[in-house]
Amino acid sequence: MIPKIKGITPLPDFCLRVVFDDGKSVVYDVKEDMAQIESYRDLRSIKGLFDQVQLDPSRTCVFWNNQIDLPSDTIYRYGRAV
Repeated sequence: MIPKIKGITPLPDFCLRVVFDDGKSVVYDVKEDMAQIESYRDLRSIKGLFDQVQLDPSRTCVFWNNQIDLPSDTIYRYGRAV
């Protein structure tokens, strides 16, 4: 089953704090994605874009625009538990 996101908060230094329906809370560092995926570099170069992170209606993905999104299962698996 795909984990559903309950809440998301942008943090300094391109990290996200994400809380899931099952109570798990993680911090996900987006900088690694920015280094590997070209479209993610806009998060650094477009001032304020990172802070505009949104949760899709299915609650299984966060996104910034039509080109930059991040699935909840990736965040769940690779986020650092807090």
